[in-house]
Formats: sequence, structure tokens, C-alpha cells
Amino acid sequence: MISDVPSTPALVELKGISKRYGDLLANDNVNLALKPGEVHALLGENGAGKSTLVKILYGVIEPTEGEILWEGRPVAITSPVEARALGIGMVFQHFSLFDELTVAENIAVALSEDWSLRAVRARIGEISTAYGLSLEPDRAVWTLSAGERQRIEIVRCLLQNPKLLILDEPTSVLTPQEAENLFQTLDKLVLDGCAILYISHKLEEVRRLCRAATILRGGRVVGTLDPRERSAREIAAMMVGAEVGEVRAAHKPPGETEILAVRGLSVPATVLHGQSLKDIELIAHAGEIVGIAGVAGNGQSELFAALSGEVAAVRDDAVVISGKPAGLSGVDARRRTGAAFVPEERLGHAAAPTHRLSDNVLISHHAGGEVSRSGFIVTKAAKRLAKAIIQGFDVRTPGQEEAQARKLSGGNLQKFVIGREIIRRPKLLVVDQPTWGVDAGAARLIRQALVDLAAEGGAVVLISQDLDELFEIADRIAVIQHGHLSPLRPAPEWTREAIGLEMLGVARSSETAHAP
Repeated sequence: MISDVPSTPALVELKGISKRYGDLLANDNVNLALKPGEVHALLGENGAGKSTLVKILYGVIEPTEGEILWEGRPVAITSPVEARALGIGMVFQHFSLFDELTVAENIAVALSEDWSLRAVRARIGEISTAYGLSLEPDRAVWTLSAGERQRIEIVRCLLQNPKLLILDEPTSVLTPQEAENLFQTLDKLVLDGCAILYISHKLEEVRRLCRAATILRGGRVVGTLDPRERSAREIAAMMVGAEVGEVRAAHKPPGETEILAVRGLSVPATVLHGQSLKDIELIAHAGEIVGIAGVAGNGQSELFAALSGEVAAVRDDAVVISGKPAGLSGVDARRRTGAAFVPEERLGHAAAPTHRLSDNVLISHHAGGEVSRSGFIVTKAAKRLAKAIIQGFDVRTPGQEEAQARKLSGGNLQKFVIGREIIRRPKLLVVDQPTWGVDAGAARLIRQALVDLAAEGGAVVLISQDLDELFEIADRIAVIQHGHLSPLRPAPEWTREAIGLEMLGVARSSETAHAP
């Protein structure tokens, strides 16, 4: 990165920015300044006010108080169109692309009518060459990896010659190799004088890329620092307001009992552009955490559906839980064998958004009989259970067990959903992306809960795109790629580079794959 020049005037300044929603103060007198060629991190736990602040800067919402200075003059940014006209581009955490369109067509739809498709193709080639963002303009988006899709979003911004680029969790779905390519692109952008506002929960990335970081907590700025001069744990402590401890390992070898045995599991794709599962082999023992790595869209959702019973296998013995064939059984029948499941999508899949937390416990506990009898809900029991989950898993919620699921932050809802399953003490827990998008404190609590469940003799199947998470708590790891699952290997036998190559489907020598 280029060196800071103290005399360089700020490109953008946010002065006294506040945003109020009724009694909630989402941003409280926030000050932030970025210079040209600066990579500045915006950090904070879920609900700290980061999203509100960048939406104000990008013109999605208007502040209640405060002002924005752009190149020294006050501006009112009332829409993303006005933000882009100033020179502000944003790459959101969730890609906004049309799968059926080509790369060039996806970029063209976001540009003015003055651009022809031919001109867009030519400009894509120029930017791709200049910034190392390899793209094929005529490829359909549905055929692309997550890293390639992200390049489309970045190129779409760069076509508008931004002076400021906002990146929200840019490496959450990337392999280590794709993340490294992104960092090289950011280096080139910074050398050209582009300022970058970088939002991420991955603090080691922040320490590598950024020379300044603003930390929000409860909507307020609680610190501005050089992240290179602090450890990740120190930064995390500032974010959550308390020391974030390390996950305590169980230090107990897994047992020999097979809790989950998957043999020859093949499931055809059930949706357009979905992924078929092909001859999956997977064993999870009592007391073991089995990690499944992979880039999004390579069969993780389909594998979860096949293990949970949302999609039936062709053969009953393709999925065996606690010694009982379950391949043709539904979700409730599998729960009765002692299995529990946490899907990736919190709202709408794991939880009903408009229902109270005490109602949401019924989703997975009704089959056991403790909160329902003869088809009737036992309201007091459901409330007691919800309260126990809230207390046991530090779920911070307005209204306790009476709060609607949609009122919780992402991290707190995830703690509730994880707690709802673990409080049953299942023999098998299958969990998909358990800490995706949650802050360091919530992630640590969730990972510790998974470790503790395994230490008690449960088997955990952890599907995750977070390699740090897998290396921290998994005993064995496999990689899913285009619906194929690699053989499970002990975690110490993998390297990040080897897993990254496996995720990309790149052939490797046996020495690389088994590097210590």
C-alpha cells in the first residue's frame, strides 16, 4: 500500500452523523474521515451501526443529524445514483447479479443507456488487464465461482471510475487464493489513489490491509487506531467491550462409535442451476467435529438438505444415524433418532421472522414432546425453554422470549438458533455456516458450544466457508467441490493452500495435499 501523507486533505468526512429510528439510535454522533489512497477499516459487532453508516454514505438512507463533506464541500447524498455520480462505489456482501445473464450484460444493466454492450465488453477487458480481474464477458453468471462473481461487482464499480470503494465482507465466500487475488487488486486501486472503506469480521485481514480502523460499538465511535499496532484479540475486545477468550479445546480423542454414516449418497439437483451430490462418503464418530469446506454453491446446501431429511436419498441405508437407516426418513423422524440441524439461512428457514422466540422453539422441539402434547402447544413449557436458551447462550433481545425473531441482530438470532438445537443435547448436530456474518464474541460462543457438545460425546458435522473456523475446531476436514466430497483427513494434515486448491478443483501433488 502507498504511504500515508499527513498533509493530504480528506476525500470524504462524516461529521456528527446520527441516525434515529424511533427510540433506537443506530448511529450516534459518528465522525469518520478517509484520504485518497487510504484503506480504512470500519469495525464493530453485529448491530454496532456499520451497515447504517455505509448506507448513509452510499445514499440508501438519510441521516437524522450531521453532514458529509466530499472533497471539502458539504453534500447531500439522497440516493445511490447521486453517490455514484460523486465517485462512490459499493460492493455489497450479497451479490446482486442475474444468473441467466452474461458477465457483460450484468454489468451493462447497472450503467447508463449511453453504454453499448460492445463498449462494455471492451472496457471489461481493459479493467481486467489493468487490475488483474480476469473475466470472460460472454460467460453466463450461473457458471461462475463466488470469486468470479465478486469480480463482476468490482468491475461494475470500476467502470464508473470511483474515488471511494466500499467493500462489505469481501472475502466471506472466497478461497485463500481468491482472497489473495482480491488483495492484489486492492493494492493497485490504492496506488491509483482510490480510497477504500473495508468492512470485515476477519481481523487478520484488517491488520494486513488497513492503516487505520474506526471501531463502532452501540452506534458510537469507541476508538480509531492503526490495526497493525494491535493484536486481533485486542481489536476484538474493543469491538465487543470485553475480552474475547479463545475457544477451549476438548483435548479428548473421538470415540469409535459411528453416529453418522453416509455411503454412496447421490442426489440429483432439485432446482435450476442447483448442484447434484455424487457418491458422497462421510463418517462422523461420537466426540468428533467433522468439517466440510468449500466455496459457496458447490453442494453445501444440497448436502445439508440430504443429511437433515429435507431431501430424501434414493436408498434408506445411504444415510445411517446412530445405527438406524434414515435415508428415506423426514426431518422429524431423524430428530427422534437424536439428530439436530441448523440451516444456513436464519430468517425463513431456521426461524419464522414474525413469530416470537417462544414460538420458534417449536420448530425443532415439537417432535420431542416437551413443548407439545396431542397436537396442542404447551405454552408455559415453550416460554421456559426459550428463556433457558436466551440465558444459556447470552442472547440479547428486546422482550426476552416474547420478542419476534426478526427483531434480533444476526449474531443474536444465530446464538438462539444454535442454542435451540444444542439444548436438546443431540447425538448428532449438522450445522451449516454457523458463524457467517456474526461478530467475534458471538462466533467464539458458538464455536465453544460446538466443541463442548463434541466433548460430551456428540458428533458434529460443521459445513463452513470459514477456514479459520475449521482449523480452530474441526478434528477432520473434507472439501466439497461440484457435488463431490474429498476424503476426510485429520485437520493437521491440511494447509490453507491445499484446501484452497481443493476448493478450486485444481489438481495437486500428494506432497502439497499432505503438507504438515
